[in-house]
Amino acid sequence: MSRFIDIAALEDIPRQGARLVKTALGCIAVFRTADDRVFALEDRCPHKGGPLSEGIVHGTSVTCPLHAWVFDLNTGQAQGADEGAVQTFAVQLTAGRVLLDATRLARRSAA
Repeated sequence: MSRFIDIAALEDIPRQGARLVKTALGCIAVFRTADDRVFALEDRCPHKGGPLSEGIVHGTSVTCPLHAWVFDLNTGQAQGADEGAVQTFAVQLTAGRVLLDATRLARRSAA
């Protein structure tokens, strides 16, 4: 059984935007960059709980819509003077489909 689950077609996620995936762990934001790369982060900013899925995607970063904290889509780390991080999730793009790594999701729901 594959550890990756199909969550959407790439075209279902707007360029420089995101889609929300609800899981047992909470919400995960799946982002698409201008050059069609995909990333997945926890959807909750550690600063004030802002929904990162509603943030502005620029390059390989996303800016929280509440207080403009900027997070690296590769690492989940806050950039600049802000301190904090959000959890990242492995994601793949295969034949135009976005696949999310369900390994941690399954482990968490089994506990």
